[in-house]
Amino acid sequence: MSSVDPSPSGEPNLQQQLKSALKAFRKRLKLTQLDDQSRIGRGPMSSGQASGIFAITPPDQFPAAIWEELAKQGKLKKAGNGQYGLGQG
Repeated sequence: MSSVDPSPSGEPNLQQQLKSALKAFRKRLKLTQLDDQSRIGRGPMSSGQASGIFAITPPDQFPAAIWEELAKQGKLKKAGNGQYGLGQG
C-alpha cells in the first residue's frame, strides 16, 4: 500500500517549509554577521571582535506564521521588533 501525502497537491508540506525557512534564516544571519565583522574600521590587525549581531528580521519570502511556529518549537527566539535569533533547538 502506498503512503498518501496529507497536504493538498498545490501546497508544500509544512515541515518542508519550516526546514527551508530555518535554512534561509541561518544563511541570512551568517551573512549579516560576516558583513558586520568585515566593515571598515576593523583592520586586519585589530582585536578580532566578533559580530554583535544575534538577531535579524527574517527573510520575507516566508509568511509570519512560519517564523512564529519555529519560535514555538524553540528553533528561533523572539528578540523584539519583529526580529528573531537562533534558539536552543
